[in-house]
Amino acid sequence: MNADIQDDWLDRDQAEALTDFRPVDAFAVLGPHPAQSGRVIRALLPGALGVEVTGRGDKQSWGELKPGVVAGLFEGRVEHSGAYLLRIRWPDAVQETEDPYAFGPALGDLDLHLFSEGRHFELAEALGANVVELEGVRGVRFAVWAPNAQRVALIGDFNSWDRRRHPMRLRPSAGVWEIFIPRLGAGTRYKFDIVGPQGQRVPDKADPVAQQAELAPGTASVVGAPAGGLRWTDHDWMAERAKRQSAASAISIYEVHAGSWMRQNTGSAGAERPLWDFLTERLIPYVKEMGFTHVEMLPVTEHPFGGSWGYQPLGLFAPAAIYGPPESFARFVDAAHRAGIGVLLDWVPAHFPTDPHGLARFDGTALYEHLDPREGYHHDWNTYIYNFGRREVQGFLIASALHWLERFHVDGLRVDAVASMLYRDYSRPADAWIPNVHGGRENLEAIGFLRHLNAVVAERAPGAIVIAEESTAWPGVTAPLPEGLGFSFKWNMGWMHDTLQYVEHEPVYRAYHHDQMTFGLVYAFSERFVLPISHDEVVHGKGSLLGKMPGDRWQRFANLRAYLGFMWAHPGKKLLFMGCEIAQDREWNHDGEIDWHLLEDGAHAGIQRLVRDLNHLYAAEPALHESDADPSGFSWIVGDDRANSVYAFFRTSPSAAPLLVVCNMTPVPRHAYRIGVPKRGRWREVANTDSRFYGGSDLGNDGGVSAVDIPSHGQSDSIQLSLPPLATVILRSED
Repeated sequence: MNADIQDDWLDRDQAEALTDFRPVDAFAVLGPHPAQSGRVIRALLPGALGVEVTGRGDKQSWGELKPGVVAGLFEGRVEHSGAYLLRIRWPDAVQETEDPYAFGPALGDLDLHLFSEGRHFELAEALGANVVELEGVRGVRFAVWAPNAQRVALIGDFNSWDRRRHPMRLRPSAGVWEIFIPRLGAGTRYKFDIVGPQGQRVPDKADPVAQQAELAPGTASVVGAPAGGLRWTDHDWMAERAKRQSAASAISIYEVHAGSWMRQNTGSAGAERPLWDFLTERLIPYVKEMGFTHVEMLPVTEHPFGGSWGYQPLGLFAPAAIYGPPESFARFVDAAHRAGIGVLLDWVPAHFPTDPHGLARFDGTALYEHLDPREGYHHDWNTYIYNFGRREVQGFLIASALHWLERFHVDGLRVDAVASMLYRDYSRPADAWIPNVHGGRENLEAIGFLRHLNAVVAERAPGAIVIAEESTAWPGVTAPLPEGLGFSFKWNMGWMHDTLQYVEHEPVYRAYHHDQMTFGLVYAFSERFVLPISHDEVVHGKGSLLGKMPGDRWQRFANLRAYLGFMWAHPGKKLLFMGCEIAQDREWNHDGEIDWHLLEDGAHAGIQRLVRDLNHLYAAEPALHESDADPSGFSWIVGDDRANSVYAFFRTSPSAAPLLVVCNMTPVPRHAYRIGVPKRGRWREVANTDSRFYGGSDLGNDGGVSAVDIPSHGQSDSIQLSLPPLATVILRSED
């Protein structure tokens, strides 16, 4: 090696640009390059004592690199060609590795093109950190979108977080920076060091497409294990999923916050076990025994603040580290499917928090968000709003949705805060928003994104469902594309607000609010609805579901039983937040767990038994679920008895016997209450929320009644019922 040929040495300006973090194409000066006198190899290794070049195959020495014009730069001419290794002498160790700057581009042109078009739906396999083999060498390929940055460098455990060591290569056609680091593997922590367009240093950034994250309070990203590590055993479930999740199926959802459903043993062994493995053992059998068809998890995407319950996520491709590694979440989903339970996730594409290590001003500019706060900032939540009009952002979000649906076999997503996406003036005064190009308040870009999302999910994840949390009367949320938004279901927020307000009134005043229980049927079939009693109704001072019920202790439990009976009989799929099924006294606390000890009390155990029986009845009776989205499956028989606060309606199905549902929402028993029925014969009492098994007074109809030839309510025959106080009874025609 002849290192004295001066024209092969890097000039001081270029060398100082590397160490001063100024814009420079690191791949143009580092690594192997032809020079006037032959092949030159350069390496920037601050802190190294020396660097030797050896052949990759035989590891024979090719010579020593000499110090360059700045500290940490080593360079020299070699006479050999072909692949080589760097043998680096550090103060406390010798490292032998391939040179990252000896490798060509790590991403293909098709990857970059699809990303720029917003159509790279396997984005986590291109951007982020992926264990791959490149040019015969195993390592990790890192790639990040930062089109306005002057410089991006990779920092992590492997380079002592030294931002000088690994500046990345810019692929200008897509604004993506990339580098391949040989011999790295899963578990490596990393971030990106970014210099913005004005030369300003941006706070160290976590990877937006990281598939794993460091446990809080750390904020680094972690190289995840390759996706093929888990062997799925849910083939039967996946084959039947579309049928199980159709509008005609029984769907009863148990909503869960993973961290506060039940605390696992905090002993040394228990503390090391991922929470997902504990929930696999305890939650899945519980959901199965209770008769729920699905479990819906509050967002499990990585989020920096536990008190946000996941609704301010930063890692849309990474399961939250606090609950366990990604493979433990996959085991949970697989086990749920084997038990016949679907898994839904809350997913938040509307906004993201302003934490400096996250997406905010990612490359020194408003990249993922709008710059103008009238379009890009939520004052209510102190969050930034995604720029849905940018193709790369749309593609990023849709790829996140598919990541959960495809890699983790998740069965559906509940899209959070859809109303905030649809309206430009959502929760804003008149001077704090910008109209669309037509002068209206509709967010046309967000509408386009949602339609695009639902179209792609329908194409790529057959049988998966997408549910909108949409709190307004926006038309066609579940209508087919392209006219509608294309969601599978929509939360019926109006039903929830009206009926909860009704049951909060003392029974003596309910006659004046009778329509709050009936109004939902005016629009019940305008969309495919889920009836949600969610976490939002038992937090922020709202108290528990039981706490909303008026009266003495017996009346409160009876009110709750009657309400749950009404809910399960009402058209629409069901959702109940954890703890409501045992009538928890206090409102939900995300730092605690459900008050399971309450089940030692018969009244609380009775509510749990009722919810279980309602779920099993709901699944067993086609009339209660097959026509949820069809107005022909519902008809009022008594909707105007304000004086007695009594409601009665029929649920019907082409394939099964009709059901009669009667609710008495006062604490006064109603004897010999006549109700018209469409056919003679016996009507069997299949549910009574006043049963002694649920903690009620056990007033009922001795198992059923027979219809007589007395017309009533426009029907040819009728029955006389004893209506228990504060109760719902359900009867099935036996003939």
